[in-house]
Formats: sequence, structure tokens, C-alpha cells
Amino acid sequence: MNAHGSDPADFYTGIVAECYAPLKSFSPDAEVYAAFVRETGAPALELGCGDGDPLLALRRRGLDVEGVDSSADMLERCRRRAEEAGVAVTVHHQRMEALDLPRRFQAVFLAGPTFNLLPDDGTAAAALRSIRRHLVDGGAALIPLHIPSPTPAGQVGKVRTAVADDGVELRFSLVSEERDEHLRTQSALVRYERHGDDGSTVVERPWVLHWYTRSGFEELAAAAGLVTVSVTDGNGNAVEGDAAYMVFRLGAEGRC
Repeated sequence: MNAHGSDPADFYTGIVAECYAPLKSFSPDAEVYAAFVRETGAPALELGCGDGDPLLALRRRGLDVEGVDSSADMLERCRRRAEEAGVAVTVHHQRMEALDLPRRFQAVFLAGPTFNLLPDDGTAAAALRSIRRHLVDGGAALIPLHIPSPTPAGQVGKVRTAVADDGVELRFSLVSEERDEHLRTQSALVRYERHGDDGSTVVERPWVLHWYTRSGFEELAAAAGLVTVSVTDGNGNAVEGDAAYMVFRLGAEGRC
């Protein structure tokens, strides 16, 4: 069985990148992000664009949107999908906490709570500063966040399977999970498996989710020069106080 380093930016590589699309249980609604870009204005940047959902759908709509991701393997899949679909796309291999792009944007967004993969408040603060540096004055960022629920005991060890286009069987399971309310982290060990005629591969990797209180995230954003414009739920309704799922719309204040 292969082990792997614990750097969160290295999670979506190798077999994990291969398993991502066949095993994923959720796809973002591209129209939600298309509406945000149309309202806020372009150019726009999707952080954590992965293999291209919803980036490619936005490009098909003719929107000026680029993507960035920390996984070269996922970006290679994104480029391949774009080529197959005849869609021109610009993507960058960088971490969101260390962005250094040649362009500034009117809108920056994450299509889902990928921001929760940043392991601590320090990394989150760096990412918010990076977002602010890459926004024009008056631009906006959209950042969904969630507070993960503990996995029910009956789901630990349960295997989810899918068959890839080439007939290979892919499997995913949760091996173990620990939760730290003080650090606001939920740490899991997850297993990915690939079984085909050419043999089997099994990899276990750490998966850490780091969550935020509403007030704590607003303080981090403010320190980065981003003002909280609104906090809504997944349906766009205003949220009061903390909630399990919150979408923060942040504005880039003008520089003095």
C-alpha cells in the first residue's frame, strides 16, 4: 500500500485525480457562478478549479474566466477535457495562498467549500491576502464555507465504487476520522483503490477539513482588506449567525 505526504496541496494527485470525476457525488451549478461573474464583471478567476467544473461550462458561455489549482494532475485533466470539448481555457498551477498571476480580476470565486481544505487560520489569512492582491478595487470574491459533520460510525469503512471509462474499478472508503473542536479541524484517513487487468493500486491519504466561525472568518477577511458584503445559505437566503453552510461575498476595498 502506498503512503503519501500530508501536504494538503498534494492530495489531488495520481490515483486520487484519476478517481475524482468517476467517484464524485456533487457537481456545482454552473449558472450560479455565471450569474456572479455577469453581475460582478470580468475577468474572473476560479480558485481550486480542479478538472474543470464549472470552469469549462463558464467558458462555453463565453465568459472571461481563468482557473488556478494546486494539483498539476487535475489541471492536466482540465486541459484534456477542454481540448475534447473545443473550449479555450487558461489555467495556472499555483496554491491559492501564494498566488502570483500577471493579471488582476474583477471577480474571484470558489465553486464549493474548497477553502475548507486550507489547514489552518494562518494559511487561510494568506489566501485571503492573495485574493485581495488579485482583485481590482471594487471587485468581489465569493467563498463558500461549511462546517463538516462527524461521519456516522456506520459509514466508516464503507466502500463506494465506480467503473472508469476504461473498465477499471475505482473504490473509495473512509478508514478513520478524528475531530478537534478547539482547532476546528476534522482529520480523516481515506483510501483510494484502483483495480484493473494490469493490477491493483491502493493509496491512503490524510484528508483535513478546517472550519470557521462566521465572526472569525469575517475578521480574517477584514485583515486582508476584504469587507463582508453578505452571508447567505446555498439557496441565496441571508444567514444570521453561524450556519453549517455559509457563502461569503466579500468586497475589495479601495486602497488608500
